[in-house]
Amino acid sequence: MSEKKNPSVWDGFKAFLMRGNVVDLAVAVVIGAAFTNIVNSMVKGVINPLVGAFGTKDLDKYSSCLKDPCNFDEATGTTTSGIPIMWGTVLSATLTFLITAAVVYFLMVLPMSKYLARQAARQKAKESTQEVIEVTELAVLKEIRDALVAQRGGGGSSSGSGQSER
Repeated sequence: MSEKKNPSVWDGFKAFLMRGNVVDLAVAVVIGAAFTNIVNSMVKGVINPLVGAFGTKDLDKYSSCLKDPCNFDEATGTTTSGIPIMWGTVLSATLTFLITAAVVYFLMVLPMSKYLARQAARQKAKESTQEVIEVTELAVLKEIRDALVAQRGGGGSSSGSGQSER
């Protein structure tokens, strides 16, 4: 008896790596990391100063003290006493997320969905045109059949092939 050779783990791993979607995912991660740097720079360079016009320039400095007194060591940036709630950091991260989501939606998702909708409309129009051509061809063929029947002498019904019309 011949034994079936099972693919090795290495062969399966190579096949996994060679799939197109793995490469696409790797490219997306690299582009996403670069895009994150752009968004973070925009938040720190534009959004934080705009918000800072109403208070401090760094959103990370906004905090509330849950247990007084809150003291910070400026050298290390750690809390020496009290329990601070760093809500400015959450606000900064939320703004970063919203800006990222807006840019992705308006510059990538929306144009792609419009493009795909146009492609689907073109395909549908192409298919309906094809159906009209097929129906027109069928009508022309019926007219030719009827003309041939009339030339033979109009012997009653159309040809006796026994097939029904579609």
